Amino acid sequence: MQNSAVSGTGQELAALIEALPKGDTIASPYALYEKLRPHCPAWGYRDYPPGTVPDADEPVTAWVLLDYAQVSAAARDHRVFSSRDPLQEQSSAPTLMLVNHDNPEHDRLRGIVNMAFSRRRVEALEPWVREIVNDMLAHTGEGEIEVMGALAARIPARIMVGLLGLPEEVVENFRHWATAFMLSANLTPAEREASNMKLVHYFTETVQRLHAALENGEQVPDSLITALLKAEVEGERLTLDEIIRFCITLVVAGSETTTFLLGNLLYNLATMPDIRARLAADRSLIDTFIDESLRHSGPPQRLFRIATQDVEIGGRLIRKGEWVALFFAAANHDPAMFPEPSKFDITRPNLNKQLTFGVGIHHCLGSALARMEGKVLIEAVLDRFEDMSLGREAPVPQRTSLLNHGLDRLTLRFALRRKGAA
Repeated sequence: MQNSAVSGTGQELAALIEALPKGDTIASPYALYEKLRPHCPAWGYRDYPPGTVPDADEPVTAWVLLDYAQVSAAARDHRVFSSRDPLQEQSSAPTLMLVNHDNPEHDRLRGIVNMAFSRRRVEALEPWVREIVNDMLAHTGEGEIEVMGALAARIPARIMVGLLGLPEEVVENFRHWATAFMLSANLTPAEREASNMKLVHYFTETVQRLHAALENGEQVPDSLITALLKAEVEGERLTLDEIIRFCITLVVAGSETTTFLLGNLLYNLATMPDIRARLAADRSLIDTFIDESLRHSGPPQRLFRIATQDVEIGGRLIRKGEWVALFFAAANHDPAMFPEPSKFDITRPNLNKQLTFGVGIHHCLGSALARMEGKVLIEAVLDRFEDMSLGREAPVPQRTSLLNHGLDRLTLRFALRRKGAA
């Protein structure tokens, strides 16, 4: 339903909104956000939520929110802006993304999942994560390397495979499954649908097999899947269907977003030698480097909500049932919150305000794991390499989906640290 309360300069505004899901914007979105910001909230943005199939499903039409204050307030107000996504529920690979649930169901699910995916379990993974990253870098010599395939995609896939207790050979499937579902791979509708169905089939079979083994009293190795099967809060347990969908979520959301995050961190390290030197001299700055990378070039761009009632924002009337696109990345570049937003500055005093991992009840459950993977990779790169820079092949940005901002290909040139070098 199109809202009549549209402002702006007619054709200019329509052209800006129409450009949002285009490849050039996906590759480099921030200039368009700034042009569009004075017109927002603005109606008419058409795009696809995760799990839908472009060219087979219909895109949704939504309001656009870009300002920090408006995005933050709407993200916190889960009663007025519902996270439930009816299109995703009907998709070929329905997930248990907690960000797509409202209370009281959200709190029930998150409470049980927290029992299995606890901070203690995540923190206990760090030595193992460090071992994986160091092992992968040990096979990385001098010269040029395409790091998206060799490192950025494989690190989160290997960690997620180990966390879920799956065989190592599944690693090769994770990247394909994730990019197909999250729309960042350029596939035909039939190819995307087939990938989603394989993903669902794999986890349906795996979870059902492990559940049957536990029911028969068999010894089952500890993993996140077995922890989810056993987790209970006040007599409440996850159903098998909920566990299957949560596993799918970890693959498509956790692996995909972390892949782009690691790629963006490596790009920033390679193109900012002064900051890289500061990190090498003072490792305590790595956390703020990650925070500023999340604000400046974090992967998640926007998430959809649906208004549960009529609500006025910025002088525009958003009616009950209309879709709203919250652009977290644009909010992170709002000069009213972050002065000189295009400047990369690890000394910003308010980096804890960046919205990349969400806010309120929907703050990303996997944020601690993603941060750990990023920190471990940065430390390992600083330990092993004396220098790094862009390779001869120019970085190739992801141009298929505005859901995430990142690189399809990133070739870097590495120089090993010599023995005895500081």
